[in-house]
Amino acid sequence: MQGLRGLLVVINLLLLNVALSAASAASLNGFDLRDALIPSQEIFHGGPGKDGIPAIDEPRFERVNEANWLNDDDRVMGLSLSGTHKAYPLRILNWHEIVNDQIGDRPVVVSYCPLCGSGLVMSARADGMDLKFGVSGLLYKSDMLLYDRKTESLWSQMMKQAISGDLQGTKLSLLTSQNTTWKDWRTAHPDTVVLSKETGYARNYSRNPYAGYEDQRDLYFPVSGIDPRYHPKQATLGIELNGKHKAYPHVELDRAGGQVEEAFAGQDLIIRYDRTNQSAWIETPLGERLPTIESFWFAWMAFHPESEVFEAN
Repeated sequence: MQGLRGLLVVINLLLLNVALSAASAASLNGFDLRDALIPSQEIFHGGPGKDGIPAIDEPRFERVNEANWLNDDDRVMGLSLSGTHKAYPLRILNWHEIVNDQIGDRPVVVSYCPLCGSGLVMSARADGMDLKFGVSGLLYKSDMLLYDRKTESLWSQMMKQAISGDLQGTKLSLLTSQNTTWKDWRTAHPDTVVLSKETGYARNYSRNPYAGYEDQRDLYFPVSGIDPRYHPKQATLGIELNGKHKAYPHVELDRAGGQVEEAFAGQDLIIRYDRTNQSAWIETPLGERLPTIESFWFAWMAFHPESEVFEAN
């Protein structure tokens, strides 16, 4: 029954995209796609309109002892910056996809695309401006396209780059974050705060609107060139160093015993994997954690087909 429901969703969305493409090949959801950095014919309407999925602009936070609605194994995106520790539960991000936040005087955007399993925290300061972002309702390679409210430029999450509008070509800086369990994060950071479910929106945060999706091989939207080496939704840690990319599928890190030491792009790295919490990260020999992207396998390879891939011996 779940598979049939998913198939019907895919068919309806494809029919919607055909109709919208026929109406206007140069514009979707009010965004001008002419001269975009990516092929406009590969941009799909995700279903909701612009801001149909509402970003959280005024996030509220609570302390660990107040977050009794979270289970130990609930997934969170954890951010440590300037001595401040914050957790953003996927329970909430699944419904909102974007949190516009501030750490001290530094604006940050927390983004999560449920269709790609991709969670990124980026600096929201670009071209001398502090930006706030919304959900455009559009997708490229099944990945969310954000837009900034100051210039209405469209941004690719996985590319970390504006692909159309006044800021076209501008990139955002990736910050270090971790996708792990709530128990793991709060144990490592007992003074953390966590995003409150009091968001100002009526959403059932105990229900996952994408339940079962990560176990299915099928995608909701067409993505060309899917690499068949792993399950499309295999959790994968990706890193970019000196213009080069490398993927570390969790299954390979598990086979390697949870720790890999290697040189990549001229830098010595230690890649660690915690089987209990299904969490991976990369650090230097001095213990400095590096910015990485956690996503599904298909998403990382769709954006970085030339990527090297770690395989356990």
